[in-house]
Amino acid sequence: MSLQYALLNDTSWQSQTDWQTPDSPFMSFAFWQALADTGAIGEQAGWLPLFVLVHRVADSQSDSSIDHADHNENHSAINEAAQTVTHPVAVLPVFLKGHHRGEFVFDHSWAEAYARYGVDYYPRLVTSVPYTPITGQRLWLAKGETLTTDIIKTAIAGVDDIAQQVGASSWHGLFITPELATIATASMPTDIDVAHLLAAQDNGLESTAIDMPILERQGCQFLWQNKDLLQDCQPFADFEAFLATLKAKKRKTIRAERRKVAEQGIICQRKCGAAITDEDWKAFYHCYVMTYAVRGQQPYLTIDFFMALAATMSEHLMLAQALDASGEIIASSLFLYDDRHSENATLYGRYWGALGEYDSLHFELCYYQGIEFAVEQGLKYFDPGTQGEHKLVRGFIPTTTHSIHRIYDPRFVPAIANFCAQDREHMAQYRQQAFEALPFNADNMPAFDTNQ
Repeated sequence: MSLQYALLNDTSWQSQTDWQTPDSPFMSFAFWQALADTGAIGEQAGWLPLFVLVHRVADSQSDSSIDHADHNENHSAINEAAQTVTHPVAVLPVFLKGHHRGEFVFDHSWAEAYARYGVDYYPRLVTSVPYTPITGQRLWLAKGETLTTDIIKTAIAGVDDIAQQVGASSWHGLFITPELATIATASMPTDIDVAHLLAAQDNGLESTAIDMPILERQGCQFLWQNKDLLQDCQPFADFEAFLATLKAKKRKTIRAERRKVAEQGIICQRKCGAAITDEDWKAFYHCYVMTYAVRGQQPYLTIDFFMALAATMSEHLMLAQALDASGEIIASSLFLYDDRHSENATLYGRYWGALGEYDSLHFELCYYQGIEFAVEQGLKYFDPGTQGEHKLVRGFIPTTTHSIHRIYDPRFVPAIANFCAQDREHMAQYRQQAFEALPFNADNMPAFDTNQ
């Protein structure tokens, strides 16, 4: 049976088969349901979700269509297209967007270039976990399936179909795995004949998307590894064992920062899962909102979202709290984490806030408490979030991030392809320089991997 796709505007596909456990909590159905139920995604939020369902079929399938005029309607044509499904294989989420907010891979300059030529850059299509710059899977796979070129090509054909129907300028797959980036870029043309494509458009041909390349961008994040090189790469025994791998000056700096927190009369504690009370959540959210208020902004996420996570996926939550001398919570940092037995068990630092300015408290609550927890739980990695060279000098290793981009107007492809190539070269140089600035002593310096 051949692979085909159907376009859906709801999550009815979730009940059609058994799905593999995703590689992070952020791709769990519970996380996405919390986003939907609390309005973080949807038309009002500017994150309108659609789903490309890849499946094996025994007979022909009717064409899919999207009513671009009214996205609130029950798109019967879309849902009817799924009625011939015999075996779901994979699902790719696609958001229809008219902005860039909550993405963390920036293409504003591309939008400006379109505007200068009087061409609409919006709407655009995005595949990502909203508001979450965490590398990971971007497709849900049915049990027994593995990611293949055929699955990716079929899913991208579905994306191209959506783009043609809604008039999207582009598609962007953000913070994807290296495996997906490799398969996607290899499955599409590497060179294009712009003159040929423009002539095809002028002659009224319906689509030239199949001839377009997938362009890759690379970025850099900082990842802590629970790996003691002097102990045959075994996990660290405790925080002090990690400190022992750093140069003496860096060890001294970190110990001084931790003392400064204690000298302010601040006590830090961690709570997990069901131990996090409703009062803790209210205090956390008060702190979280403050991070936006100081910049005159509203937060993306509501307290109802976090309460939904507490109700449906508490086993993945850790809350670090800072209390002043009176016992009042003055800062909070929320982490999510994988099952410790998963292949690449990771702690994810996600949401932070404080009620005031406290010396070194951000480092303590967002990094050192996270490292201690990762060591205690036997987690392999700690991803503290995007950006920030201050993470580098605290033992977080520069790591490559990947995004892929499909531009549907051939006039802009050469310039954007050149931008991406130069950007990759720049980021490779930056990662090399960042690696050389790592604080480890000579015996514990990890090897630089150009592909990492």
